[in-house]
Amino acid sequence: MKKLFITAAIVLAAAFGANAQRYCVIDTKYILDNIPEYKDSQKKLDAVADQWQKEIDAKFQEVDKMYKSYQAEQVMLTEELKHKREDEIVAKEKDAKDLQKKRFGYEGDLFKKREELVKPIQDRVYNAIQKLAASRMYDFVLDKSGGVTLIFFDPKLDKSDDILKSLGVKK
Repeated sequence: MKKLFITAAIVLAAAFGANAQRYCVIDTKYILDNIPEYKDSQKKLDAVADQWQKEIDAKFQEVDKMYKSYQAEQVMLTEELKHKREDEIVAKEKDAKDLQKKRFGYEGDLFKKREELVKPIQDRVYNAIQKLAASRMYDFVLDKSGGVTLIFFDPKLDKSDDILKSLGVKK
């Protein structure tokens, strides 16, 4: 009986505690899409990525051209020349893959460029969210654009526009 009473007390305390929690909903994608600096940074990032991808594609096309040329001439080459050409093709392909990894790999040039251009804006948004949460005493903030699945929420709980106002963005 004593365990039942303690369990009931814990359940009731948790229920009252859950009712006392304050929360709001935001949409970081909406917020970022309404910040002109973010759009500009994203365009710059896309342009750089396109340029690097073209550079990598050109290297792979060169490898492909070398391989086709090798296949066409393979019959007439000596074993020594075959091995030399194969080594050249493999080395060229390795260079292209290394460049691809350097540009687009984990913590590659694109990652660093994104950190340089986009992260400061994301940090400002995060700080504005923290300020809003602290000033209005929210216990937690849900982001409807992220991995959290929200089936329904009351639109008056969406504070995305408040974040934009605190960042000085007019929409």
